[in-house]
Amino acid sequence: MFVIAGLGNPGNKYERTRHNVGFRVIDRLAAKYGIRMDQKKHRAVCGTGLVEGYKVLLIKPQTYMNLSGESVREVMDFYKADPEEELLVIYDDISLEPGQLRIRKKGSAGGHNGIKNIIQHLGTQTFLRIKVGVGGKPEGYDLADYVLGCFQKETEEKMQEAYDRAVQAVSELLTEGPDQAMNKFNLKV
Repeated sequence: MFVIAGLGNPGNKYERTRHNVGFRVIDRLAAKYGIRMDQKKHRAVCGTGLVEGYKVLLIKPQTYMNLSGESVREVMDFYKADPEEELLVIYDDISLEPGQLRIRKKGSAGGHNGIKNIIQHLGTQTFLRIKVGVGGKPEGYDLADYVLGCFQKETEEKMQEAYDRAVQAVSELLTEGPDQAMNKFNLKV
């Protein structure tokens, strides 16, 4: 089983924030592939189904962003899944322009506390990721306030397209592999 984790914060208060793009991509995946996100286990909202013929578990950790690794680790341990082969994490990235995607096979946390916590709990930096650009914080802004803020209307439209492209990237990762997906989706938009 392939585990696909979208990162975010639980609750209506955070639903449309920059930090919740991972949750929004998971919602799009679930809708496209008819996966019901109706299970609550491993401190996450989960749904099991097929994406392009591959059995997947979609998860939205409910531990809040900075503790995402606790939920992801529980899932990986329960299913005896290898993070280096069977995990994909989708999350926001302030170093990318809004709507830009970047697929990576491994790497550091790059200052992202959710990824930092996942690396700490899994003991490895080697797992697939799709970073979804949310743009850099304006000068003088507090980083936490920025990522917990919502997109402006014109940026929100661009993000809707990015969520759809991220769903396509997941499909490509599963069917064609990471190198092919990186060649196709790691382009400036």
